[in-house]
Amino acid sequence: MSGDGLLEFERPLAELEHRIQELRQFSADRHIDLSDEIRTLEQKAERLRQEIFSSLSPWQRVQIARHPRRPYFLDYAALIFEDFLELHGDREYGDDPALIGGLALLGGQPVTVLGQQKGRDTRENLARNFGMPYPEGYRKALRLMQQAEKFGRPVLAFIDTPGAFPGLEAEKRGQAEAIAHNIQVMAGLRVPIVAVIIGEGGSGGALAIGVGDRVLMLENSIYSVISPEACAAILWRDAGMAKDAAAALRLSAPELLKLGVVDEVVPEPLGGAHRDVQACAATLKAAILRNLEELRRMDIPTLLEKRYHKYRAM
Repeated sequence: MSGDGLLEFERPLAELEHRIQELRQFSADRHIDLSDEIRTLEQKAERLRQEIFSSLSPWQRVQIARHPRRPYFLDYAALIFEDFLELHGDREYGDDPALIGGLALLGGQPVTVLGQQKGRDTRENLARNFGMPYPEGYRKALRLMQQAEKFGRPVLAFIDTPGAFPGLEAEKRGQAEAIAHNIQVMAGLRVPIVAVIIGEGGSGGALAIGVGDRVLMLENSIYSVISPEACAAILWRDAGMAKDAAAALRLSAPELLKLGVVDEVVPEPLGGAHRDVQACAATLKAAILRNLEELRRMDIPTLLEKRYHKYRAM
């Protein structure tokens, strides 16, 4: 990715869009009618946009999933929920800013919301630990899920992490146990669970809040047991072969839908969610509401039985 935030395969389109903007400005400044020329370039840009984004490779989807302007959990929370109230702390060690949780209203109904949060710049990323939760983050999520069960609130989990933090301090505080415990509890949680992969769904860090009755995946997000770079380093001892690893891992939304790992692919605006965040949030909200309504019509024993068979089938 270049310093201007453009992905390499986006550059021809960006240059064309910049040319169109220049012509519009020149036309306005000089009072010259260039509408025919602008229209021709706009048609060319639309054809190029369709050509680029209708046939993305797995590696290109990885790049879009990591795009620095891609909306994060808090961006969606502001557009999807009413009255989101963040709750803090795991009541055992501390509060983890990489994993946010709280209460909200969705269509007037109370829900419990969880989400991994990355930062927009270096300072925010350090504060959020690049979206990689510590054990206390997962224990906070566990506390809120058990609270949701107590009060009969559905759980909505937004997944966007490279993975759980793998450092020594996290291991000392029981990272593996925290992830395993969450998976165990979510498997039997007596409320509907909808999980949404909005960016990167990395390994156990994603699974720790990803056991859902319905798992939705944004069109250009990714979901994998390992990052392409780490996979390439292990298999070929060359992280530069990440592009090949991305294809082999079958980590894109269309592939995972075919495999039955996710239940629905939510379309994004052409070019990625960052090109029209409000439109993407509206589409995602509609998908969540539809799936939640279907789950709410089930009694709890049926819900749990279907969840069990869903994951046994995988």
